[in-house]
Amino acid sequence: MRPRVLCGVLAAVALSVTACGGGGDGSTGKSAKGGGSGFPVTVTDCGGAETTFDGPPGKIVTSNASSLEMLMWLGAGDKVVGTGFPPGKGTMPEQFAGKAAKVPVLGRTVIGKERLLGSGADLYIDSFASMDMMGGAGEGPRPEEFEAAGIKHMFLHSTACAAQRDKPLTDLSGVEEDITELGRVTGTSRRAAELVTGMRKKTAAVRKALADVPEAKRPSYFFFDYDAGTKQPVAVCNRQVANAVITQAGARNVFADCDGDFKPAGWEDVVAKNPDWIQLGVRNRGSEAANDKAFDEAADFLRSYGPTKGLKAVKEGRFLRVGSEATTIGGVRSADTVREIAHTLYPDRVK
Repeated sequence: MRPRVLCGVLAAVALSVTACGGGGDGSTGKSAKGGGSGFPVTVTDCGGAETTFDGPPGKIVTSNASSLEMLMWLGAGDKVVGTGFPPGKGTMPEQFAGKAAKVPVLGRTVIGKERLLGSGADLYIDSFASMDMMGGAGEGPRPEEFEAAGIKHMFLHSTACAAQRDKPLTDLSGVEEDITELGRVTGTSRRAAELVTGMRKKTAAVRKALADVPEAKRPSYFFFDYDAGTKQPVAVCNRQVANAVITQAGARNVFADCDGDFKPAGWEDVVAKNPDWIQLGVRNRGSEAANDKAFDEAADFLRSYGPTKGLKAVKEGRFLRVGSEATTIGGVRSADTVREIAHTLYPDRVK
């Protein structure tokens, strides 16, 4: 993968807020029976190694804005003592923006090893295991170093374990499992259950509305990661949460035959697939005006670039102006993105 494309893909994942159970392949954590508090709670890493919590952590460091946002939704945001990849302006839900802005930034990108180990945290929530600490952007602590520092290391399976998954992601069950597991670990299981119930209600309504639309009649769909660079497009593959979002919204990801999360592709591949719809996946610039400008730039590129200007979606102006963060990174708001995309594709069925 070219350096620019790699950086674009990593930034797309890091700056955004995915799903382990696309095929409903089981929970990633377990809680021991007995005890009204729900503890002890045991979770696993991507390889199955277990970590047990005897009680909720008091100080948490998050690897990026996505895990930080999940904790905010759970009501555990006041336990966060630091984060990497801090949320950009306008990327957090309004009700959490003020609190999130006060979280100490331990790294503008990946948190340096020494700073992480010296953070005083007793839990580090990691989103990047499958990416080797963001493709070499940083060297993470070894298990024995985490242990010596008194820090338990927990993974969001929906992002960290995407590359190891053996099934495509076609629903949000993995994201829901991450939220549920975080709820167990932080002692906020009741709130986690409420959030998951709300997500399922939204996606179930979309599935019901589209139940009689045959697979072959569902529109083909290309997620154009504009910020990853225009010289070589990046394919959102079938282990990426965007594949689940697109599928749940009633579309067919044109790169659903690509195993993995993100992979470089060629414009000739996009042309050959000739998608019915193209999502202009740009990252939040911090204001509506700046976002509109970026969406316009992405659309103008597709209209003017030789290989893409003849595509069906481009000629017919079938663009979706939905941000990268809302699509490629799993979280509570993933269900809202499913509904937003479905409404665009099926306005008479999904209100």
